Amino acid sequence: MTSVRLILWRHGLTGWNAESRFQGQLDPPLSETGVAEAEKAAELLAAMSPSLLVSSDLQRAQQTAAALAERTGLAVHTDERLRERHWGDWQGKTHAELAEHDSEAFAMWQAGRQPTVNGREDPDAVRTRVAAAIRSAVTRVSDVTEATVILVSHGGAIRYGLAELLRWPEELARTVSGLHNCHWAQLRTRPVVSSDAPDEWVLSAYNVGAATP
Repeated sequence: MTSVRLILWRHGLTGWNAESRFQGQLDPPLSETGVAEAEKAAELLAAMSPSLLVSSDLQRAQQTAAALAERTGLAVHTDERLRERHWGDWQGKTHAELAEHDSEAFAMWQAGRQPTVNGREDPDAVRTRVAAAIRSAVTRVSDVTEATVILVSHGGAIRYGLAELLRWPEELARTVSGLHNCHWAQLRTRPVVSSDAPDEWVLSAYNVGAATP
């Protein structure tokens, strides 16, 4: 069995992040600050000698991954299942706009609940697709003894995928703070008792990064 160190890396800052604007599956690029964050983080991650680099196909994630690819020579594989959660009608709107025009639903979201938003992706669907992307990436390194797999994704997507891998219920998942831009979570595989047992992961670090948020 391959021993895997898994890094779930959130993309660097975008202008929309700075404006507190819902991005969802819209596609703004990194800001200058975000590019600098990616370069600093890539220096630390390159030292881990990664074996595989997979990114969401949205450009803010691919630009972040590119900083690490330049330092390691790894190809950047893309997987659309690593995209951020689709936020329907909220995409492109700022927190201030939502607080004014959709105040009840926005207050529910701030409290960690699931508001009704037209076109919003169901959280269980996000958990399923992100976890599937992670498992698919891990199978790419099944022929080696040890591997470090780095996936570049988005704050919400990572939180849901992490919760699915660790089999956290929604009540527990919403007590965990989101990752800061260009920070990551680290997991390791835990030995399983039998070949038909479910995958076992241990969270070994969370919100790790080069820059102070």
